[in-house]
Amino acid sequence: MRLAALLATVAAGLVCIGLATDPLAADPLAALRPPGPGHWFGTDHLGRDLLARVVHGAAHSLTLGAAAVALAAGAGVMLGLSAGLAPRWLDEALSRAFDVLSTFPEVLLALLVIAVTGPGTANVVFAIGIAQIPTYARVIRAQTFVVRRAAYVEQAVTFGLTRTALTTRHVLPNVLGPLPVLATIGMGQAIIATSGLSFLGMGPQPPAPEWGSMLSEARNYLRVAWWEALFPAAAIVVTVVCLTVLGRRLQRRFEGRAA
Repeated sequence: MRLAALLATVAAGLVCIGLATDPLAADPLAALRPPGPGHWFGTDHLGRDLLARVVHGAAHSLTLGAAAVALAAGAGVMLGLSAGLAPRWLDEALSRAFDVLSTFPEVLLALLVIAVTGPGTANVVFAIGIAQIPTYARVIRAQTFVVRRAAYVEQAVTFGLTRTALTTRHVLPNVLGPLPVLATIGMGQAIIATSGLSFLGMGPQPPAPEWGSMLSEARNYLRVAWWEALFPAAAIVVTVVCLTVLGRRLQRRFEGRAA
């Protein structure tokens, strides 16, 4: 417990130091300095403080991931709900479309979308969001089938409730239970995907301190400055692991198991 508190204190201190430093301020005379006092994560090939760039880069990576998840969740809920309440032929058509999209890895599907829309920050968010839609849609569709057969829904139908009122009051609120679990885990997947696309030069462009683009810049200096790639990569790994662990805990709570 004390170790965890100590690590949290150290992490908070590093974040404060990083926030107080300009991530774009270059100093050629301090280029490629190893980690040490003054530059706790070292400096990159332009002399920029890596701690500041990693800390400020969290805003870029988390914002891109959250935006992609919000897009995927919104569209997935609408499509999944529509499939669960639609006539059988429409449900079959939507389900087959979800299955086809699910066969593609997210990054590959995102690359296909970007090939059509072109590179750019907004297009990366759009591409990752499109790639994640089937995950949300299939779960919401399954939940809709369960809820629509519940006794309280059948009773509401007998009372003459309109289809719109039935959906908004009884079906929709009760199919959103798994959404926090999916969104938390999906956030980690979105961060990996956006970082990968940024590494390929399709996301935020340098000098923006985004973790994927930082790794792309660092690959040319691995032999002389390993720290330039280590800390952005570690930030991605730690963030995704934390989000995955949180998602698993939420899943156990949703399933009624001990956290």
